[in-house]
Amino acid sequence: MPLVNTRKMFEMAYKNGYAVGAFNVNNMEITQGIIRAVVEEQAPLILQVSRGARKYAKNSYLKAIIDVVVAESPGIPIAINLDHGDNFETCKEFVEDGFTSVMIDASTKPFEDNIRMTKEVVDYAHKHDVVVEAELGQLGGIEEDVVGVDADDVSKHVADPNQVQEFVEKTGVDSLAVAIGTSHGAYKFKKAPKLAFDVLEEIQKRLPDFPLVMHGSSSVLKEFKDLINKYGGNMPDAMGVPEEAVSKAAKMGVCKVNIDTDLRMALTAKIRQVFAEKPEEFDPRKYLGPGRDAIYEMVKHKLHILGCVGKAAECL
Repeated sequence: MPLVNTRKMFEMAYKNGYAVGAFNVNNMEITQGIIRAVVEEQAPLILQVSRGARKYAKNSYLKAIIDVVVAESPGIPIAINLDHGDNFETCKEFVEDGFTSVMIDASTKPFEDNIRMTKEVVDYAHKHDVVVEAELGQLGGIEEDVVGVDADDVSKHVADPNQVQEFVEKTGVDSLAVAIGTSHGAYKFKKAPKLAFDVLEEIQKRLPDFPLVMHGSSSVLKEFKDLINKYGGNMPDAMGVPEEAVSKAAKMGVCKVNIDTDLRMALTAKIRQVFAEKPEEFDPRKYLGPGRDAIYEMVKHKLHILGCVGKAAECL
């Protein structure tokens, strides 16, 4: 089946209390690992391309890889999303390139500017049956060129429940990423996080049946952190979002959970292991292959955390 947008996915996810994984892709191996897990577990899928990924690999290459994935996975509903578009022109370009979802991130702007910029993207995207995600509040950490607030101040920049209804009504946006204390990157927290589930609960009350999105949601899995550090890495203080918190959010109106850092760590950990154990190895297939397998195993695990295993058919 062709690429789809996220409307049906989110409708079913909200109704049945699960979230759809939105996985960032940067190359073929990452994408292959993701889709292998998704097909095996029969889960709906959102693939994401960031501005950094486009700069690294060119959008045309990534889109071509995704087109192959779609053609070879006819029973899986797959949406493709621009992650953190920062202006109208970027979002417009991705709509024209065949993406079915775009995110306009004007969360660092004043509230009225965020509304104005989001509505401009919504008005254009909806003409092409493309859905739009926006963001309220600010996350911590760094993801490529998206720089959040200082980790110590994350809790001070959560989304304001008093703004959500006005924002959605004035923009017509299709989903809303709400900051509840998560952060981008591998170094999300200095101590065990306390996410603002009270804020999430209040937002859900004010926006019943409306799909919410959770950014900065990688768990920085210990197995990969340990492998990276064992084989020459230096990530002793890396800390992510507990998986039980992600599962809880998926039952509170969060229909999309973004995962990027965990993909990078899985790939890097296995590459480091191969280089350390087989220093004579120079064939990229012999180290990218194990990395791809690690991504497959990790994504398969994440789909169970999100609760979307076996949900592909109902999202078609």
